[in-house]
Amino acid sequence: MRIKVEDKEGKRKRQVLSKQLKDIEKQEEKILYKKENTFIKDKIVKDKIIQEKIIPLANMIQNKIPARLIDTLDAAFYKGFCLVFEKGNTYIEKTYNKDKKQLEFDLNNYAIDKKLSKKHIKKLDKPSNYSKAINSSIAVLEGGVLGLLGIGIPDIPLLIAVIVRTVNEIALSYGYQYEREEEKAYILYIICGAMTKGETQREFDQKINLLGQLLDSNQGTQIQLEEEMKITASILSESLLTAKFIQGIPVVGIVGGVVNHNIISKIGKYAKLKYKKRYLLKKADEI
Repeated sequence: MRIKVEDKEGKRKRQVLSKQLKDIEKQEEKILYKKENTFIKDKIVKDKIIQEKIIPLANMIQNKIPARLIDTLDAAFYKGFCLVFEKGNTYIEKTYNKDKKQLEFDLNNYAIDKKLSKKHIKKLDKPSNYSKAINSSIAVLEGGVLGLLGIGIPDIPLLIAVIVRTVNEIALSYGYQYEREEEKAYILYIICGAMTKGETQREFDQKINLLGQLLDSNQGTQIQLEEEMKITASILSESLLTAKFIQGIPVVGIVGGVVNHNIISKIGKYAKLKYKKRYLLKKADEI
């Protein structure tokens, strides 16, 4: 009789986890296979102002970007990651209460272990949602103020620090540390996955899933962190090239606040999905 009761409870837990994982997969699908908005595309094609003024202006700005700026941005982002990963985590952790976040996770995780339910899993999400919202606001302030002053390139280490802080806090919300090189590579994959599109994005998504499985099953990995930082730096550089150039122009550079907000929001949303999925898969293995 006891075996039957345990089997029934195990079945219920698996059903809860299965539903949660399906919800996450649906959200992933929306990101990885985002449909083109034909309404906006048609409007752009038909709108004379967009066609005659905005698009030519965008092309002019793109053409005015110095060729050497690409290499400069790549190097700036790479150095920013080196700085943050080698020395910055100690300082980043001073901007939030790591012990409190770990305690929050322990309490939420204990509640889930005692009674696995949608309600308790939803409570687990609250700290990560809060972190994403706060860091998006910080990014708006940082990008907007520096943009208004005509500062573009020098704010890159600050932007990377906010990105890493966002992912760090989300990782802690689901019980994951970030000190090991493999976990840092996992963070870099998340940034790349959030900032790319199409087939490239789907390839990074697969890398994230595979690395998460290897880490959680204590299997060895062959990670070259320096190489991953260079790849991530290049992807961020390409994504922000025009935005960072514009941000370097006084007054016009106020756009930096909007750009930074979108980056943090996009990376934070994607990071939450990947860490939550990793947590739930680990729970499923424990049943």
